[in-house]
Amino acid sequence: MRPLPVSPSHEVRIGSKLRAARKAHGYTLDQLAVSSGLTKGFLSRIERDETSPSVASLITLCEVMSIEVGSLFATPDVALVRRGEAPLINLGGRLVEEHLMTPRAQSKLQLVHSSIEPGGSGGSDLYTINCEVEVLYVVKGTVELILVDQRHRLTAGDALTFNGGEPHSWVNASQSRAAEVIWVLVPAPWSGSA
Repeated sequence: MRPLPVSPSHEVRIGSKLRAARKAHGYTLDQLAVSSGLTKGFLSRIERDETSPSVASLITLCEVMSIEVGSLFATPDVALVRRGEAPLINLGGRLVEEHLMTPRAQSKLQLVHSSIEPGGSGGSDLYTINCEVEVLYVVKGTVELILVDQRHRLTAGDALTFNGGEPHSWVNASQSRAAEVIWVLVPAPWSGSA
């Protein structure tokens, strides 16, 4: 039996990850060259994926920058949530349709896309969310965020950041136009597998 030639199924590109690690550690190409014993030109070509380092050179670079070699080959953890497939959730508002745009298991943050009918609101009672930071971004329309002693009127393109533990509510300020908003909650106030 003769061995069959093996061709890679895809090209491994690690240059941008090495560049990001170098910059995150505050190294210039010159400094990394001195620390690793490799030339600046060679490092530049590696970062542009124009050449591949030997295993020994790669290990040296990773040791100098204190990163794991395996991290350069790890598949990024991504989760695509399409608007039409995002689960509907109910946060207790009135005349609002809310979609969870991040996976339920995402614990670092949650993003909620809300479409608010004219006169829609978060209710007459102020409420809190179990998170450290809340961001309200208005995509279209006009929304008023109501705090204990303040009211903030936001229009398309405006964003307001506040403590999730601050009692608040909101209302679509228009009686004739729908509003569309994005809520970002950090960390996620609820999570779990769906």
